[in-house]
Amino acid sequence: MDTHAFESSDLTQFDEPANLLKALSHPIRLCIVRGLMRKKKCNVSYMQECLDLPQSTVSQHLQKLRSTGIVATERNGLEVNYVLADQRIAQIVTILFGEEDCES
Repeated sequence: MDTHAFESSDLTQFDEPANLLKALSHPIRLCIVRGLMRKKKCNVSYMQECLDLPQSTVSQHLQKLRSTGIVATERNGLEVNYVLADQRIAQIVTILFGEEDCES
């Protein structure tokens, strides 16, 4: 029996991809990522209006995405914009939703 497909000698190699998938596993976070793919960069106020959610809720979800490296911030004076930081995520979301739903 060939057991090479399931070698578990180094399971730590799955930690980072699993954490990325966990971070994406919430509908609001998926929506935020797809919105950033469409708009390229965006501030919390704009997201809050579009999602019709409290600013604190949006910020919590953004923090989860930031902590996993999915999004990053760009500061322009007092304004903080969020951008997609990991292009692998764009590939995953495009597969899930289709190219036409992920473009602006």
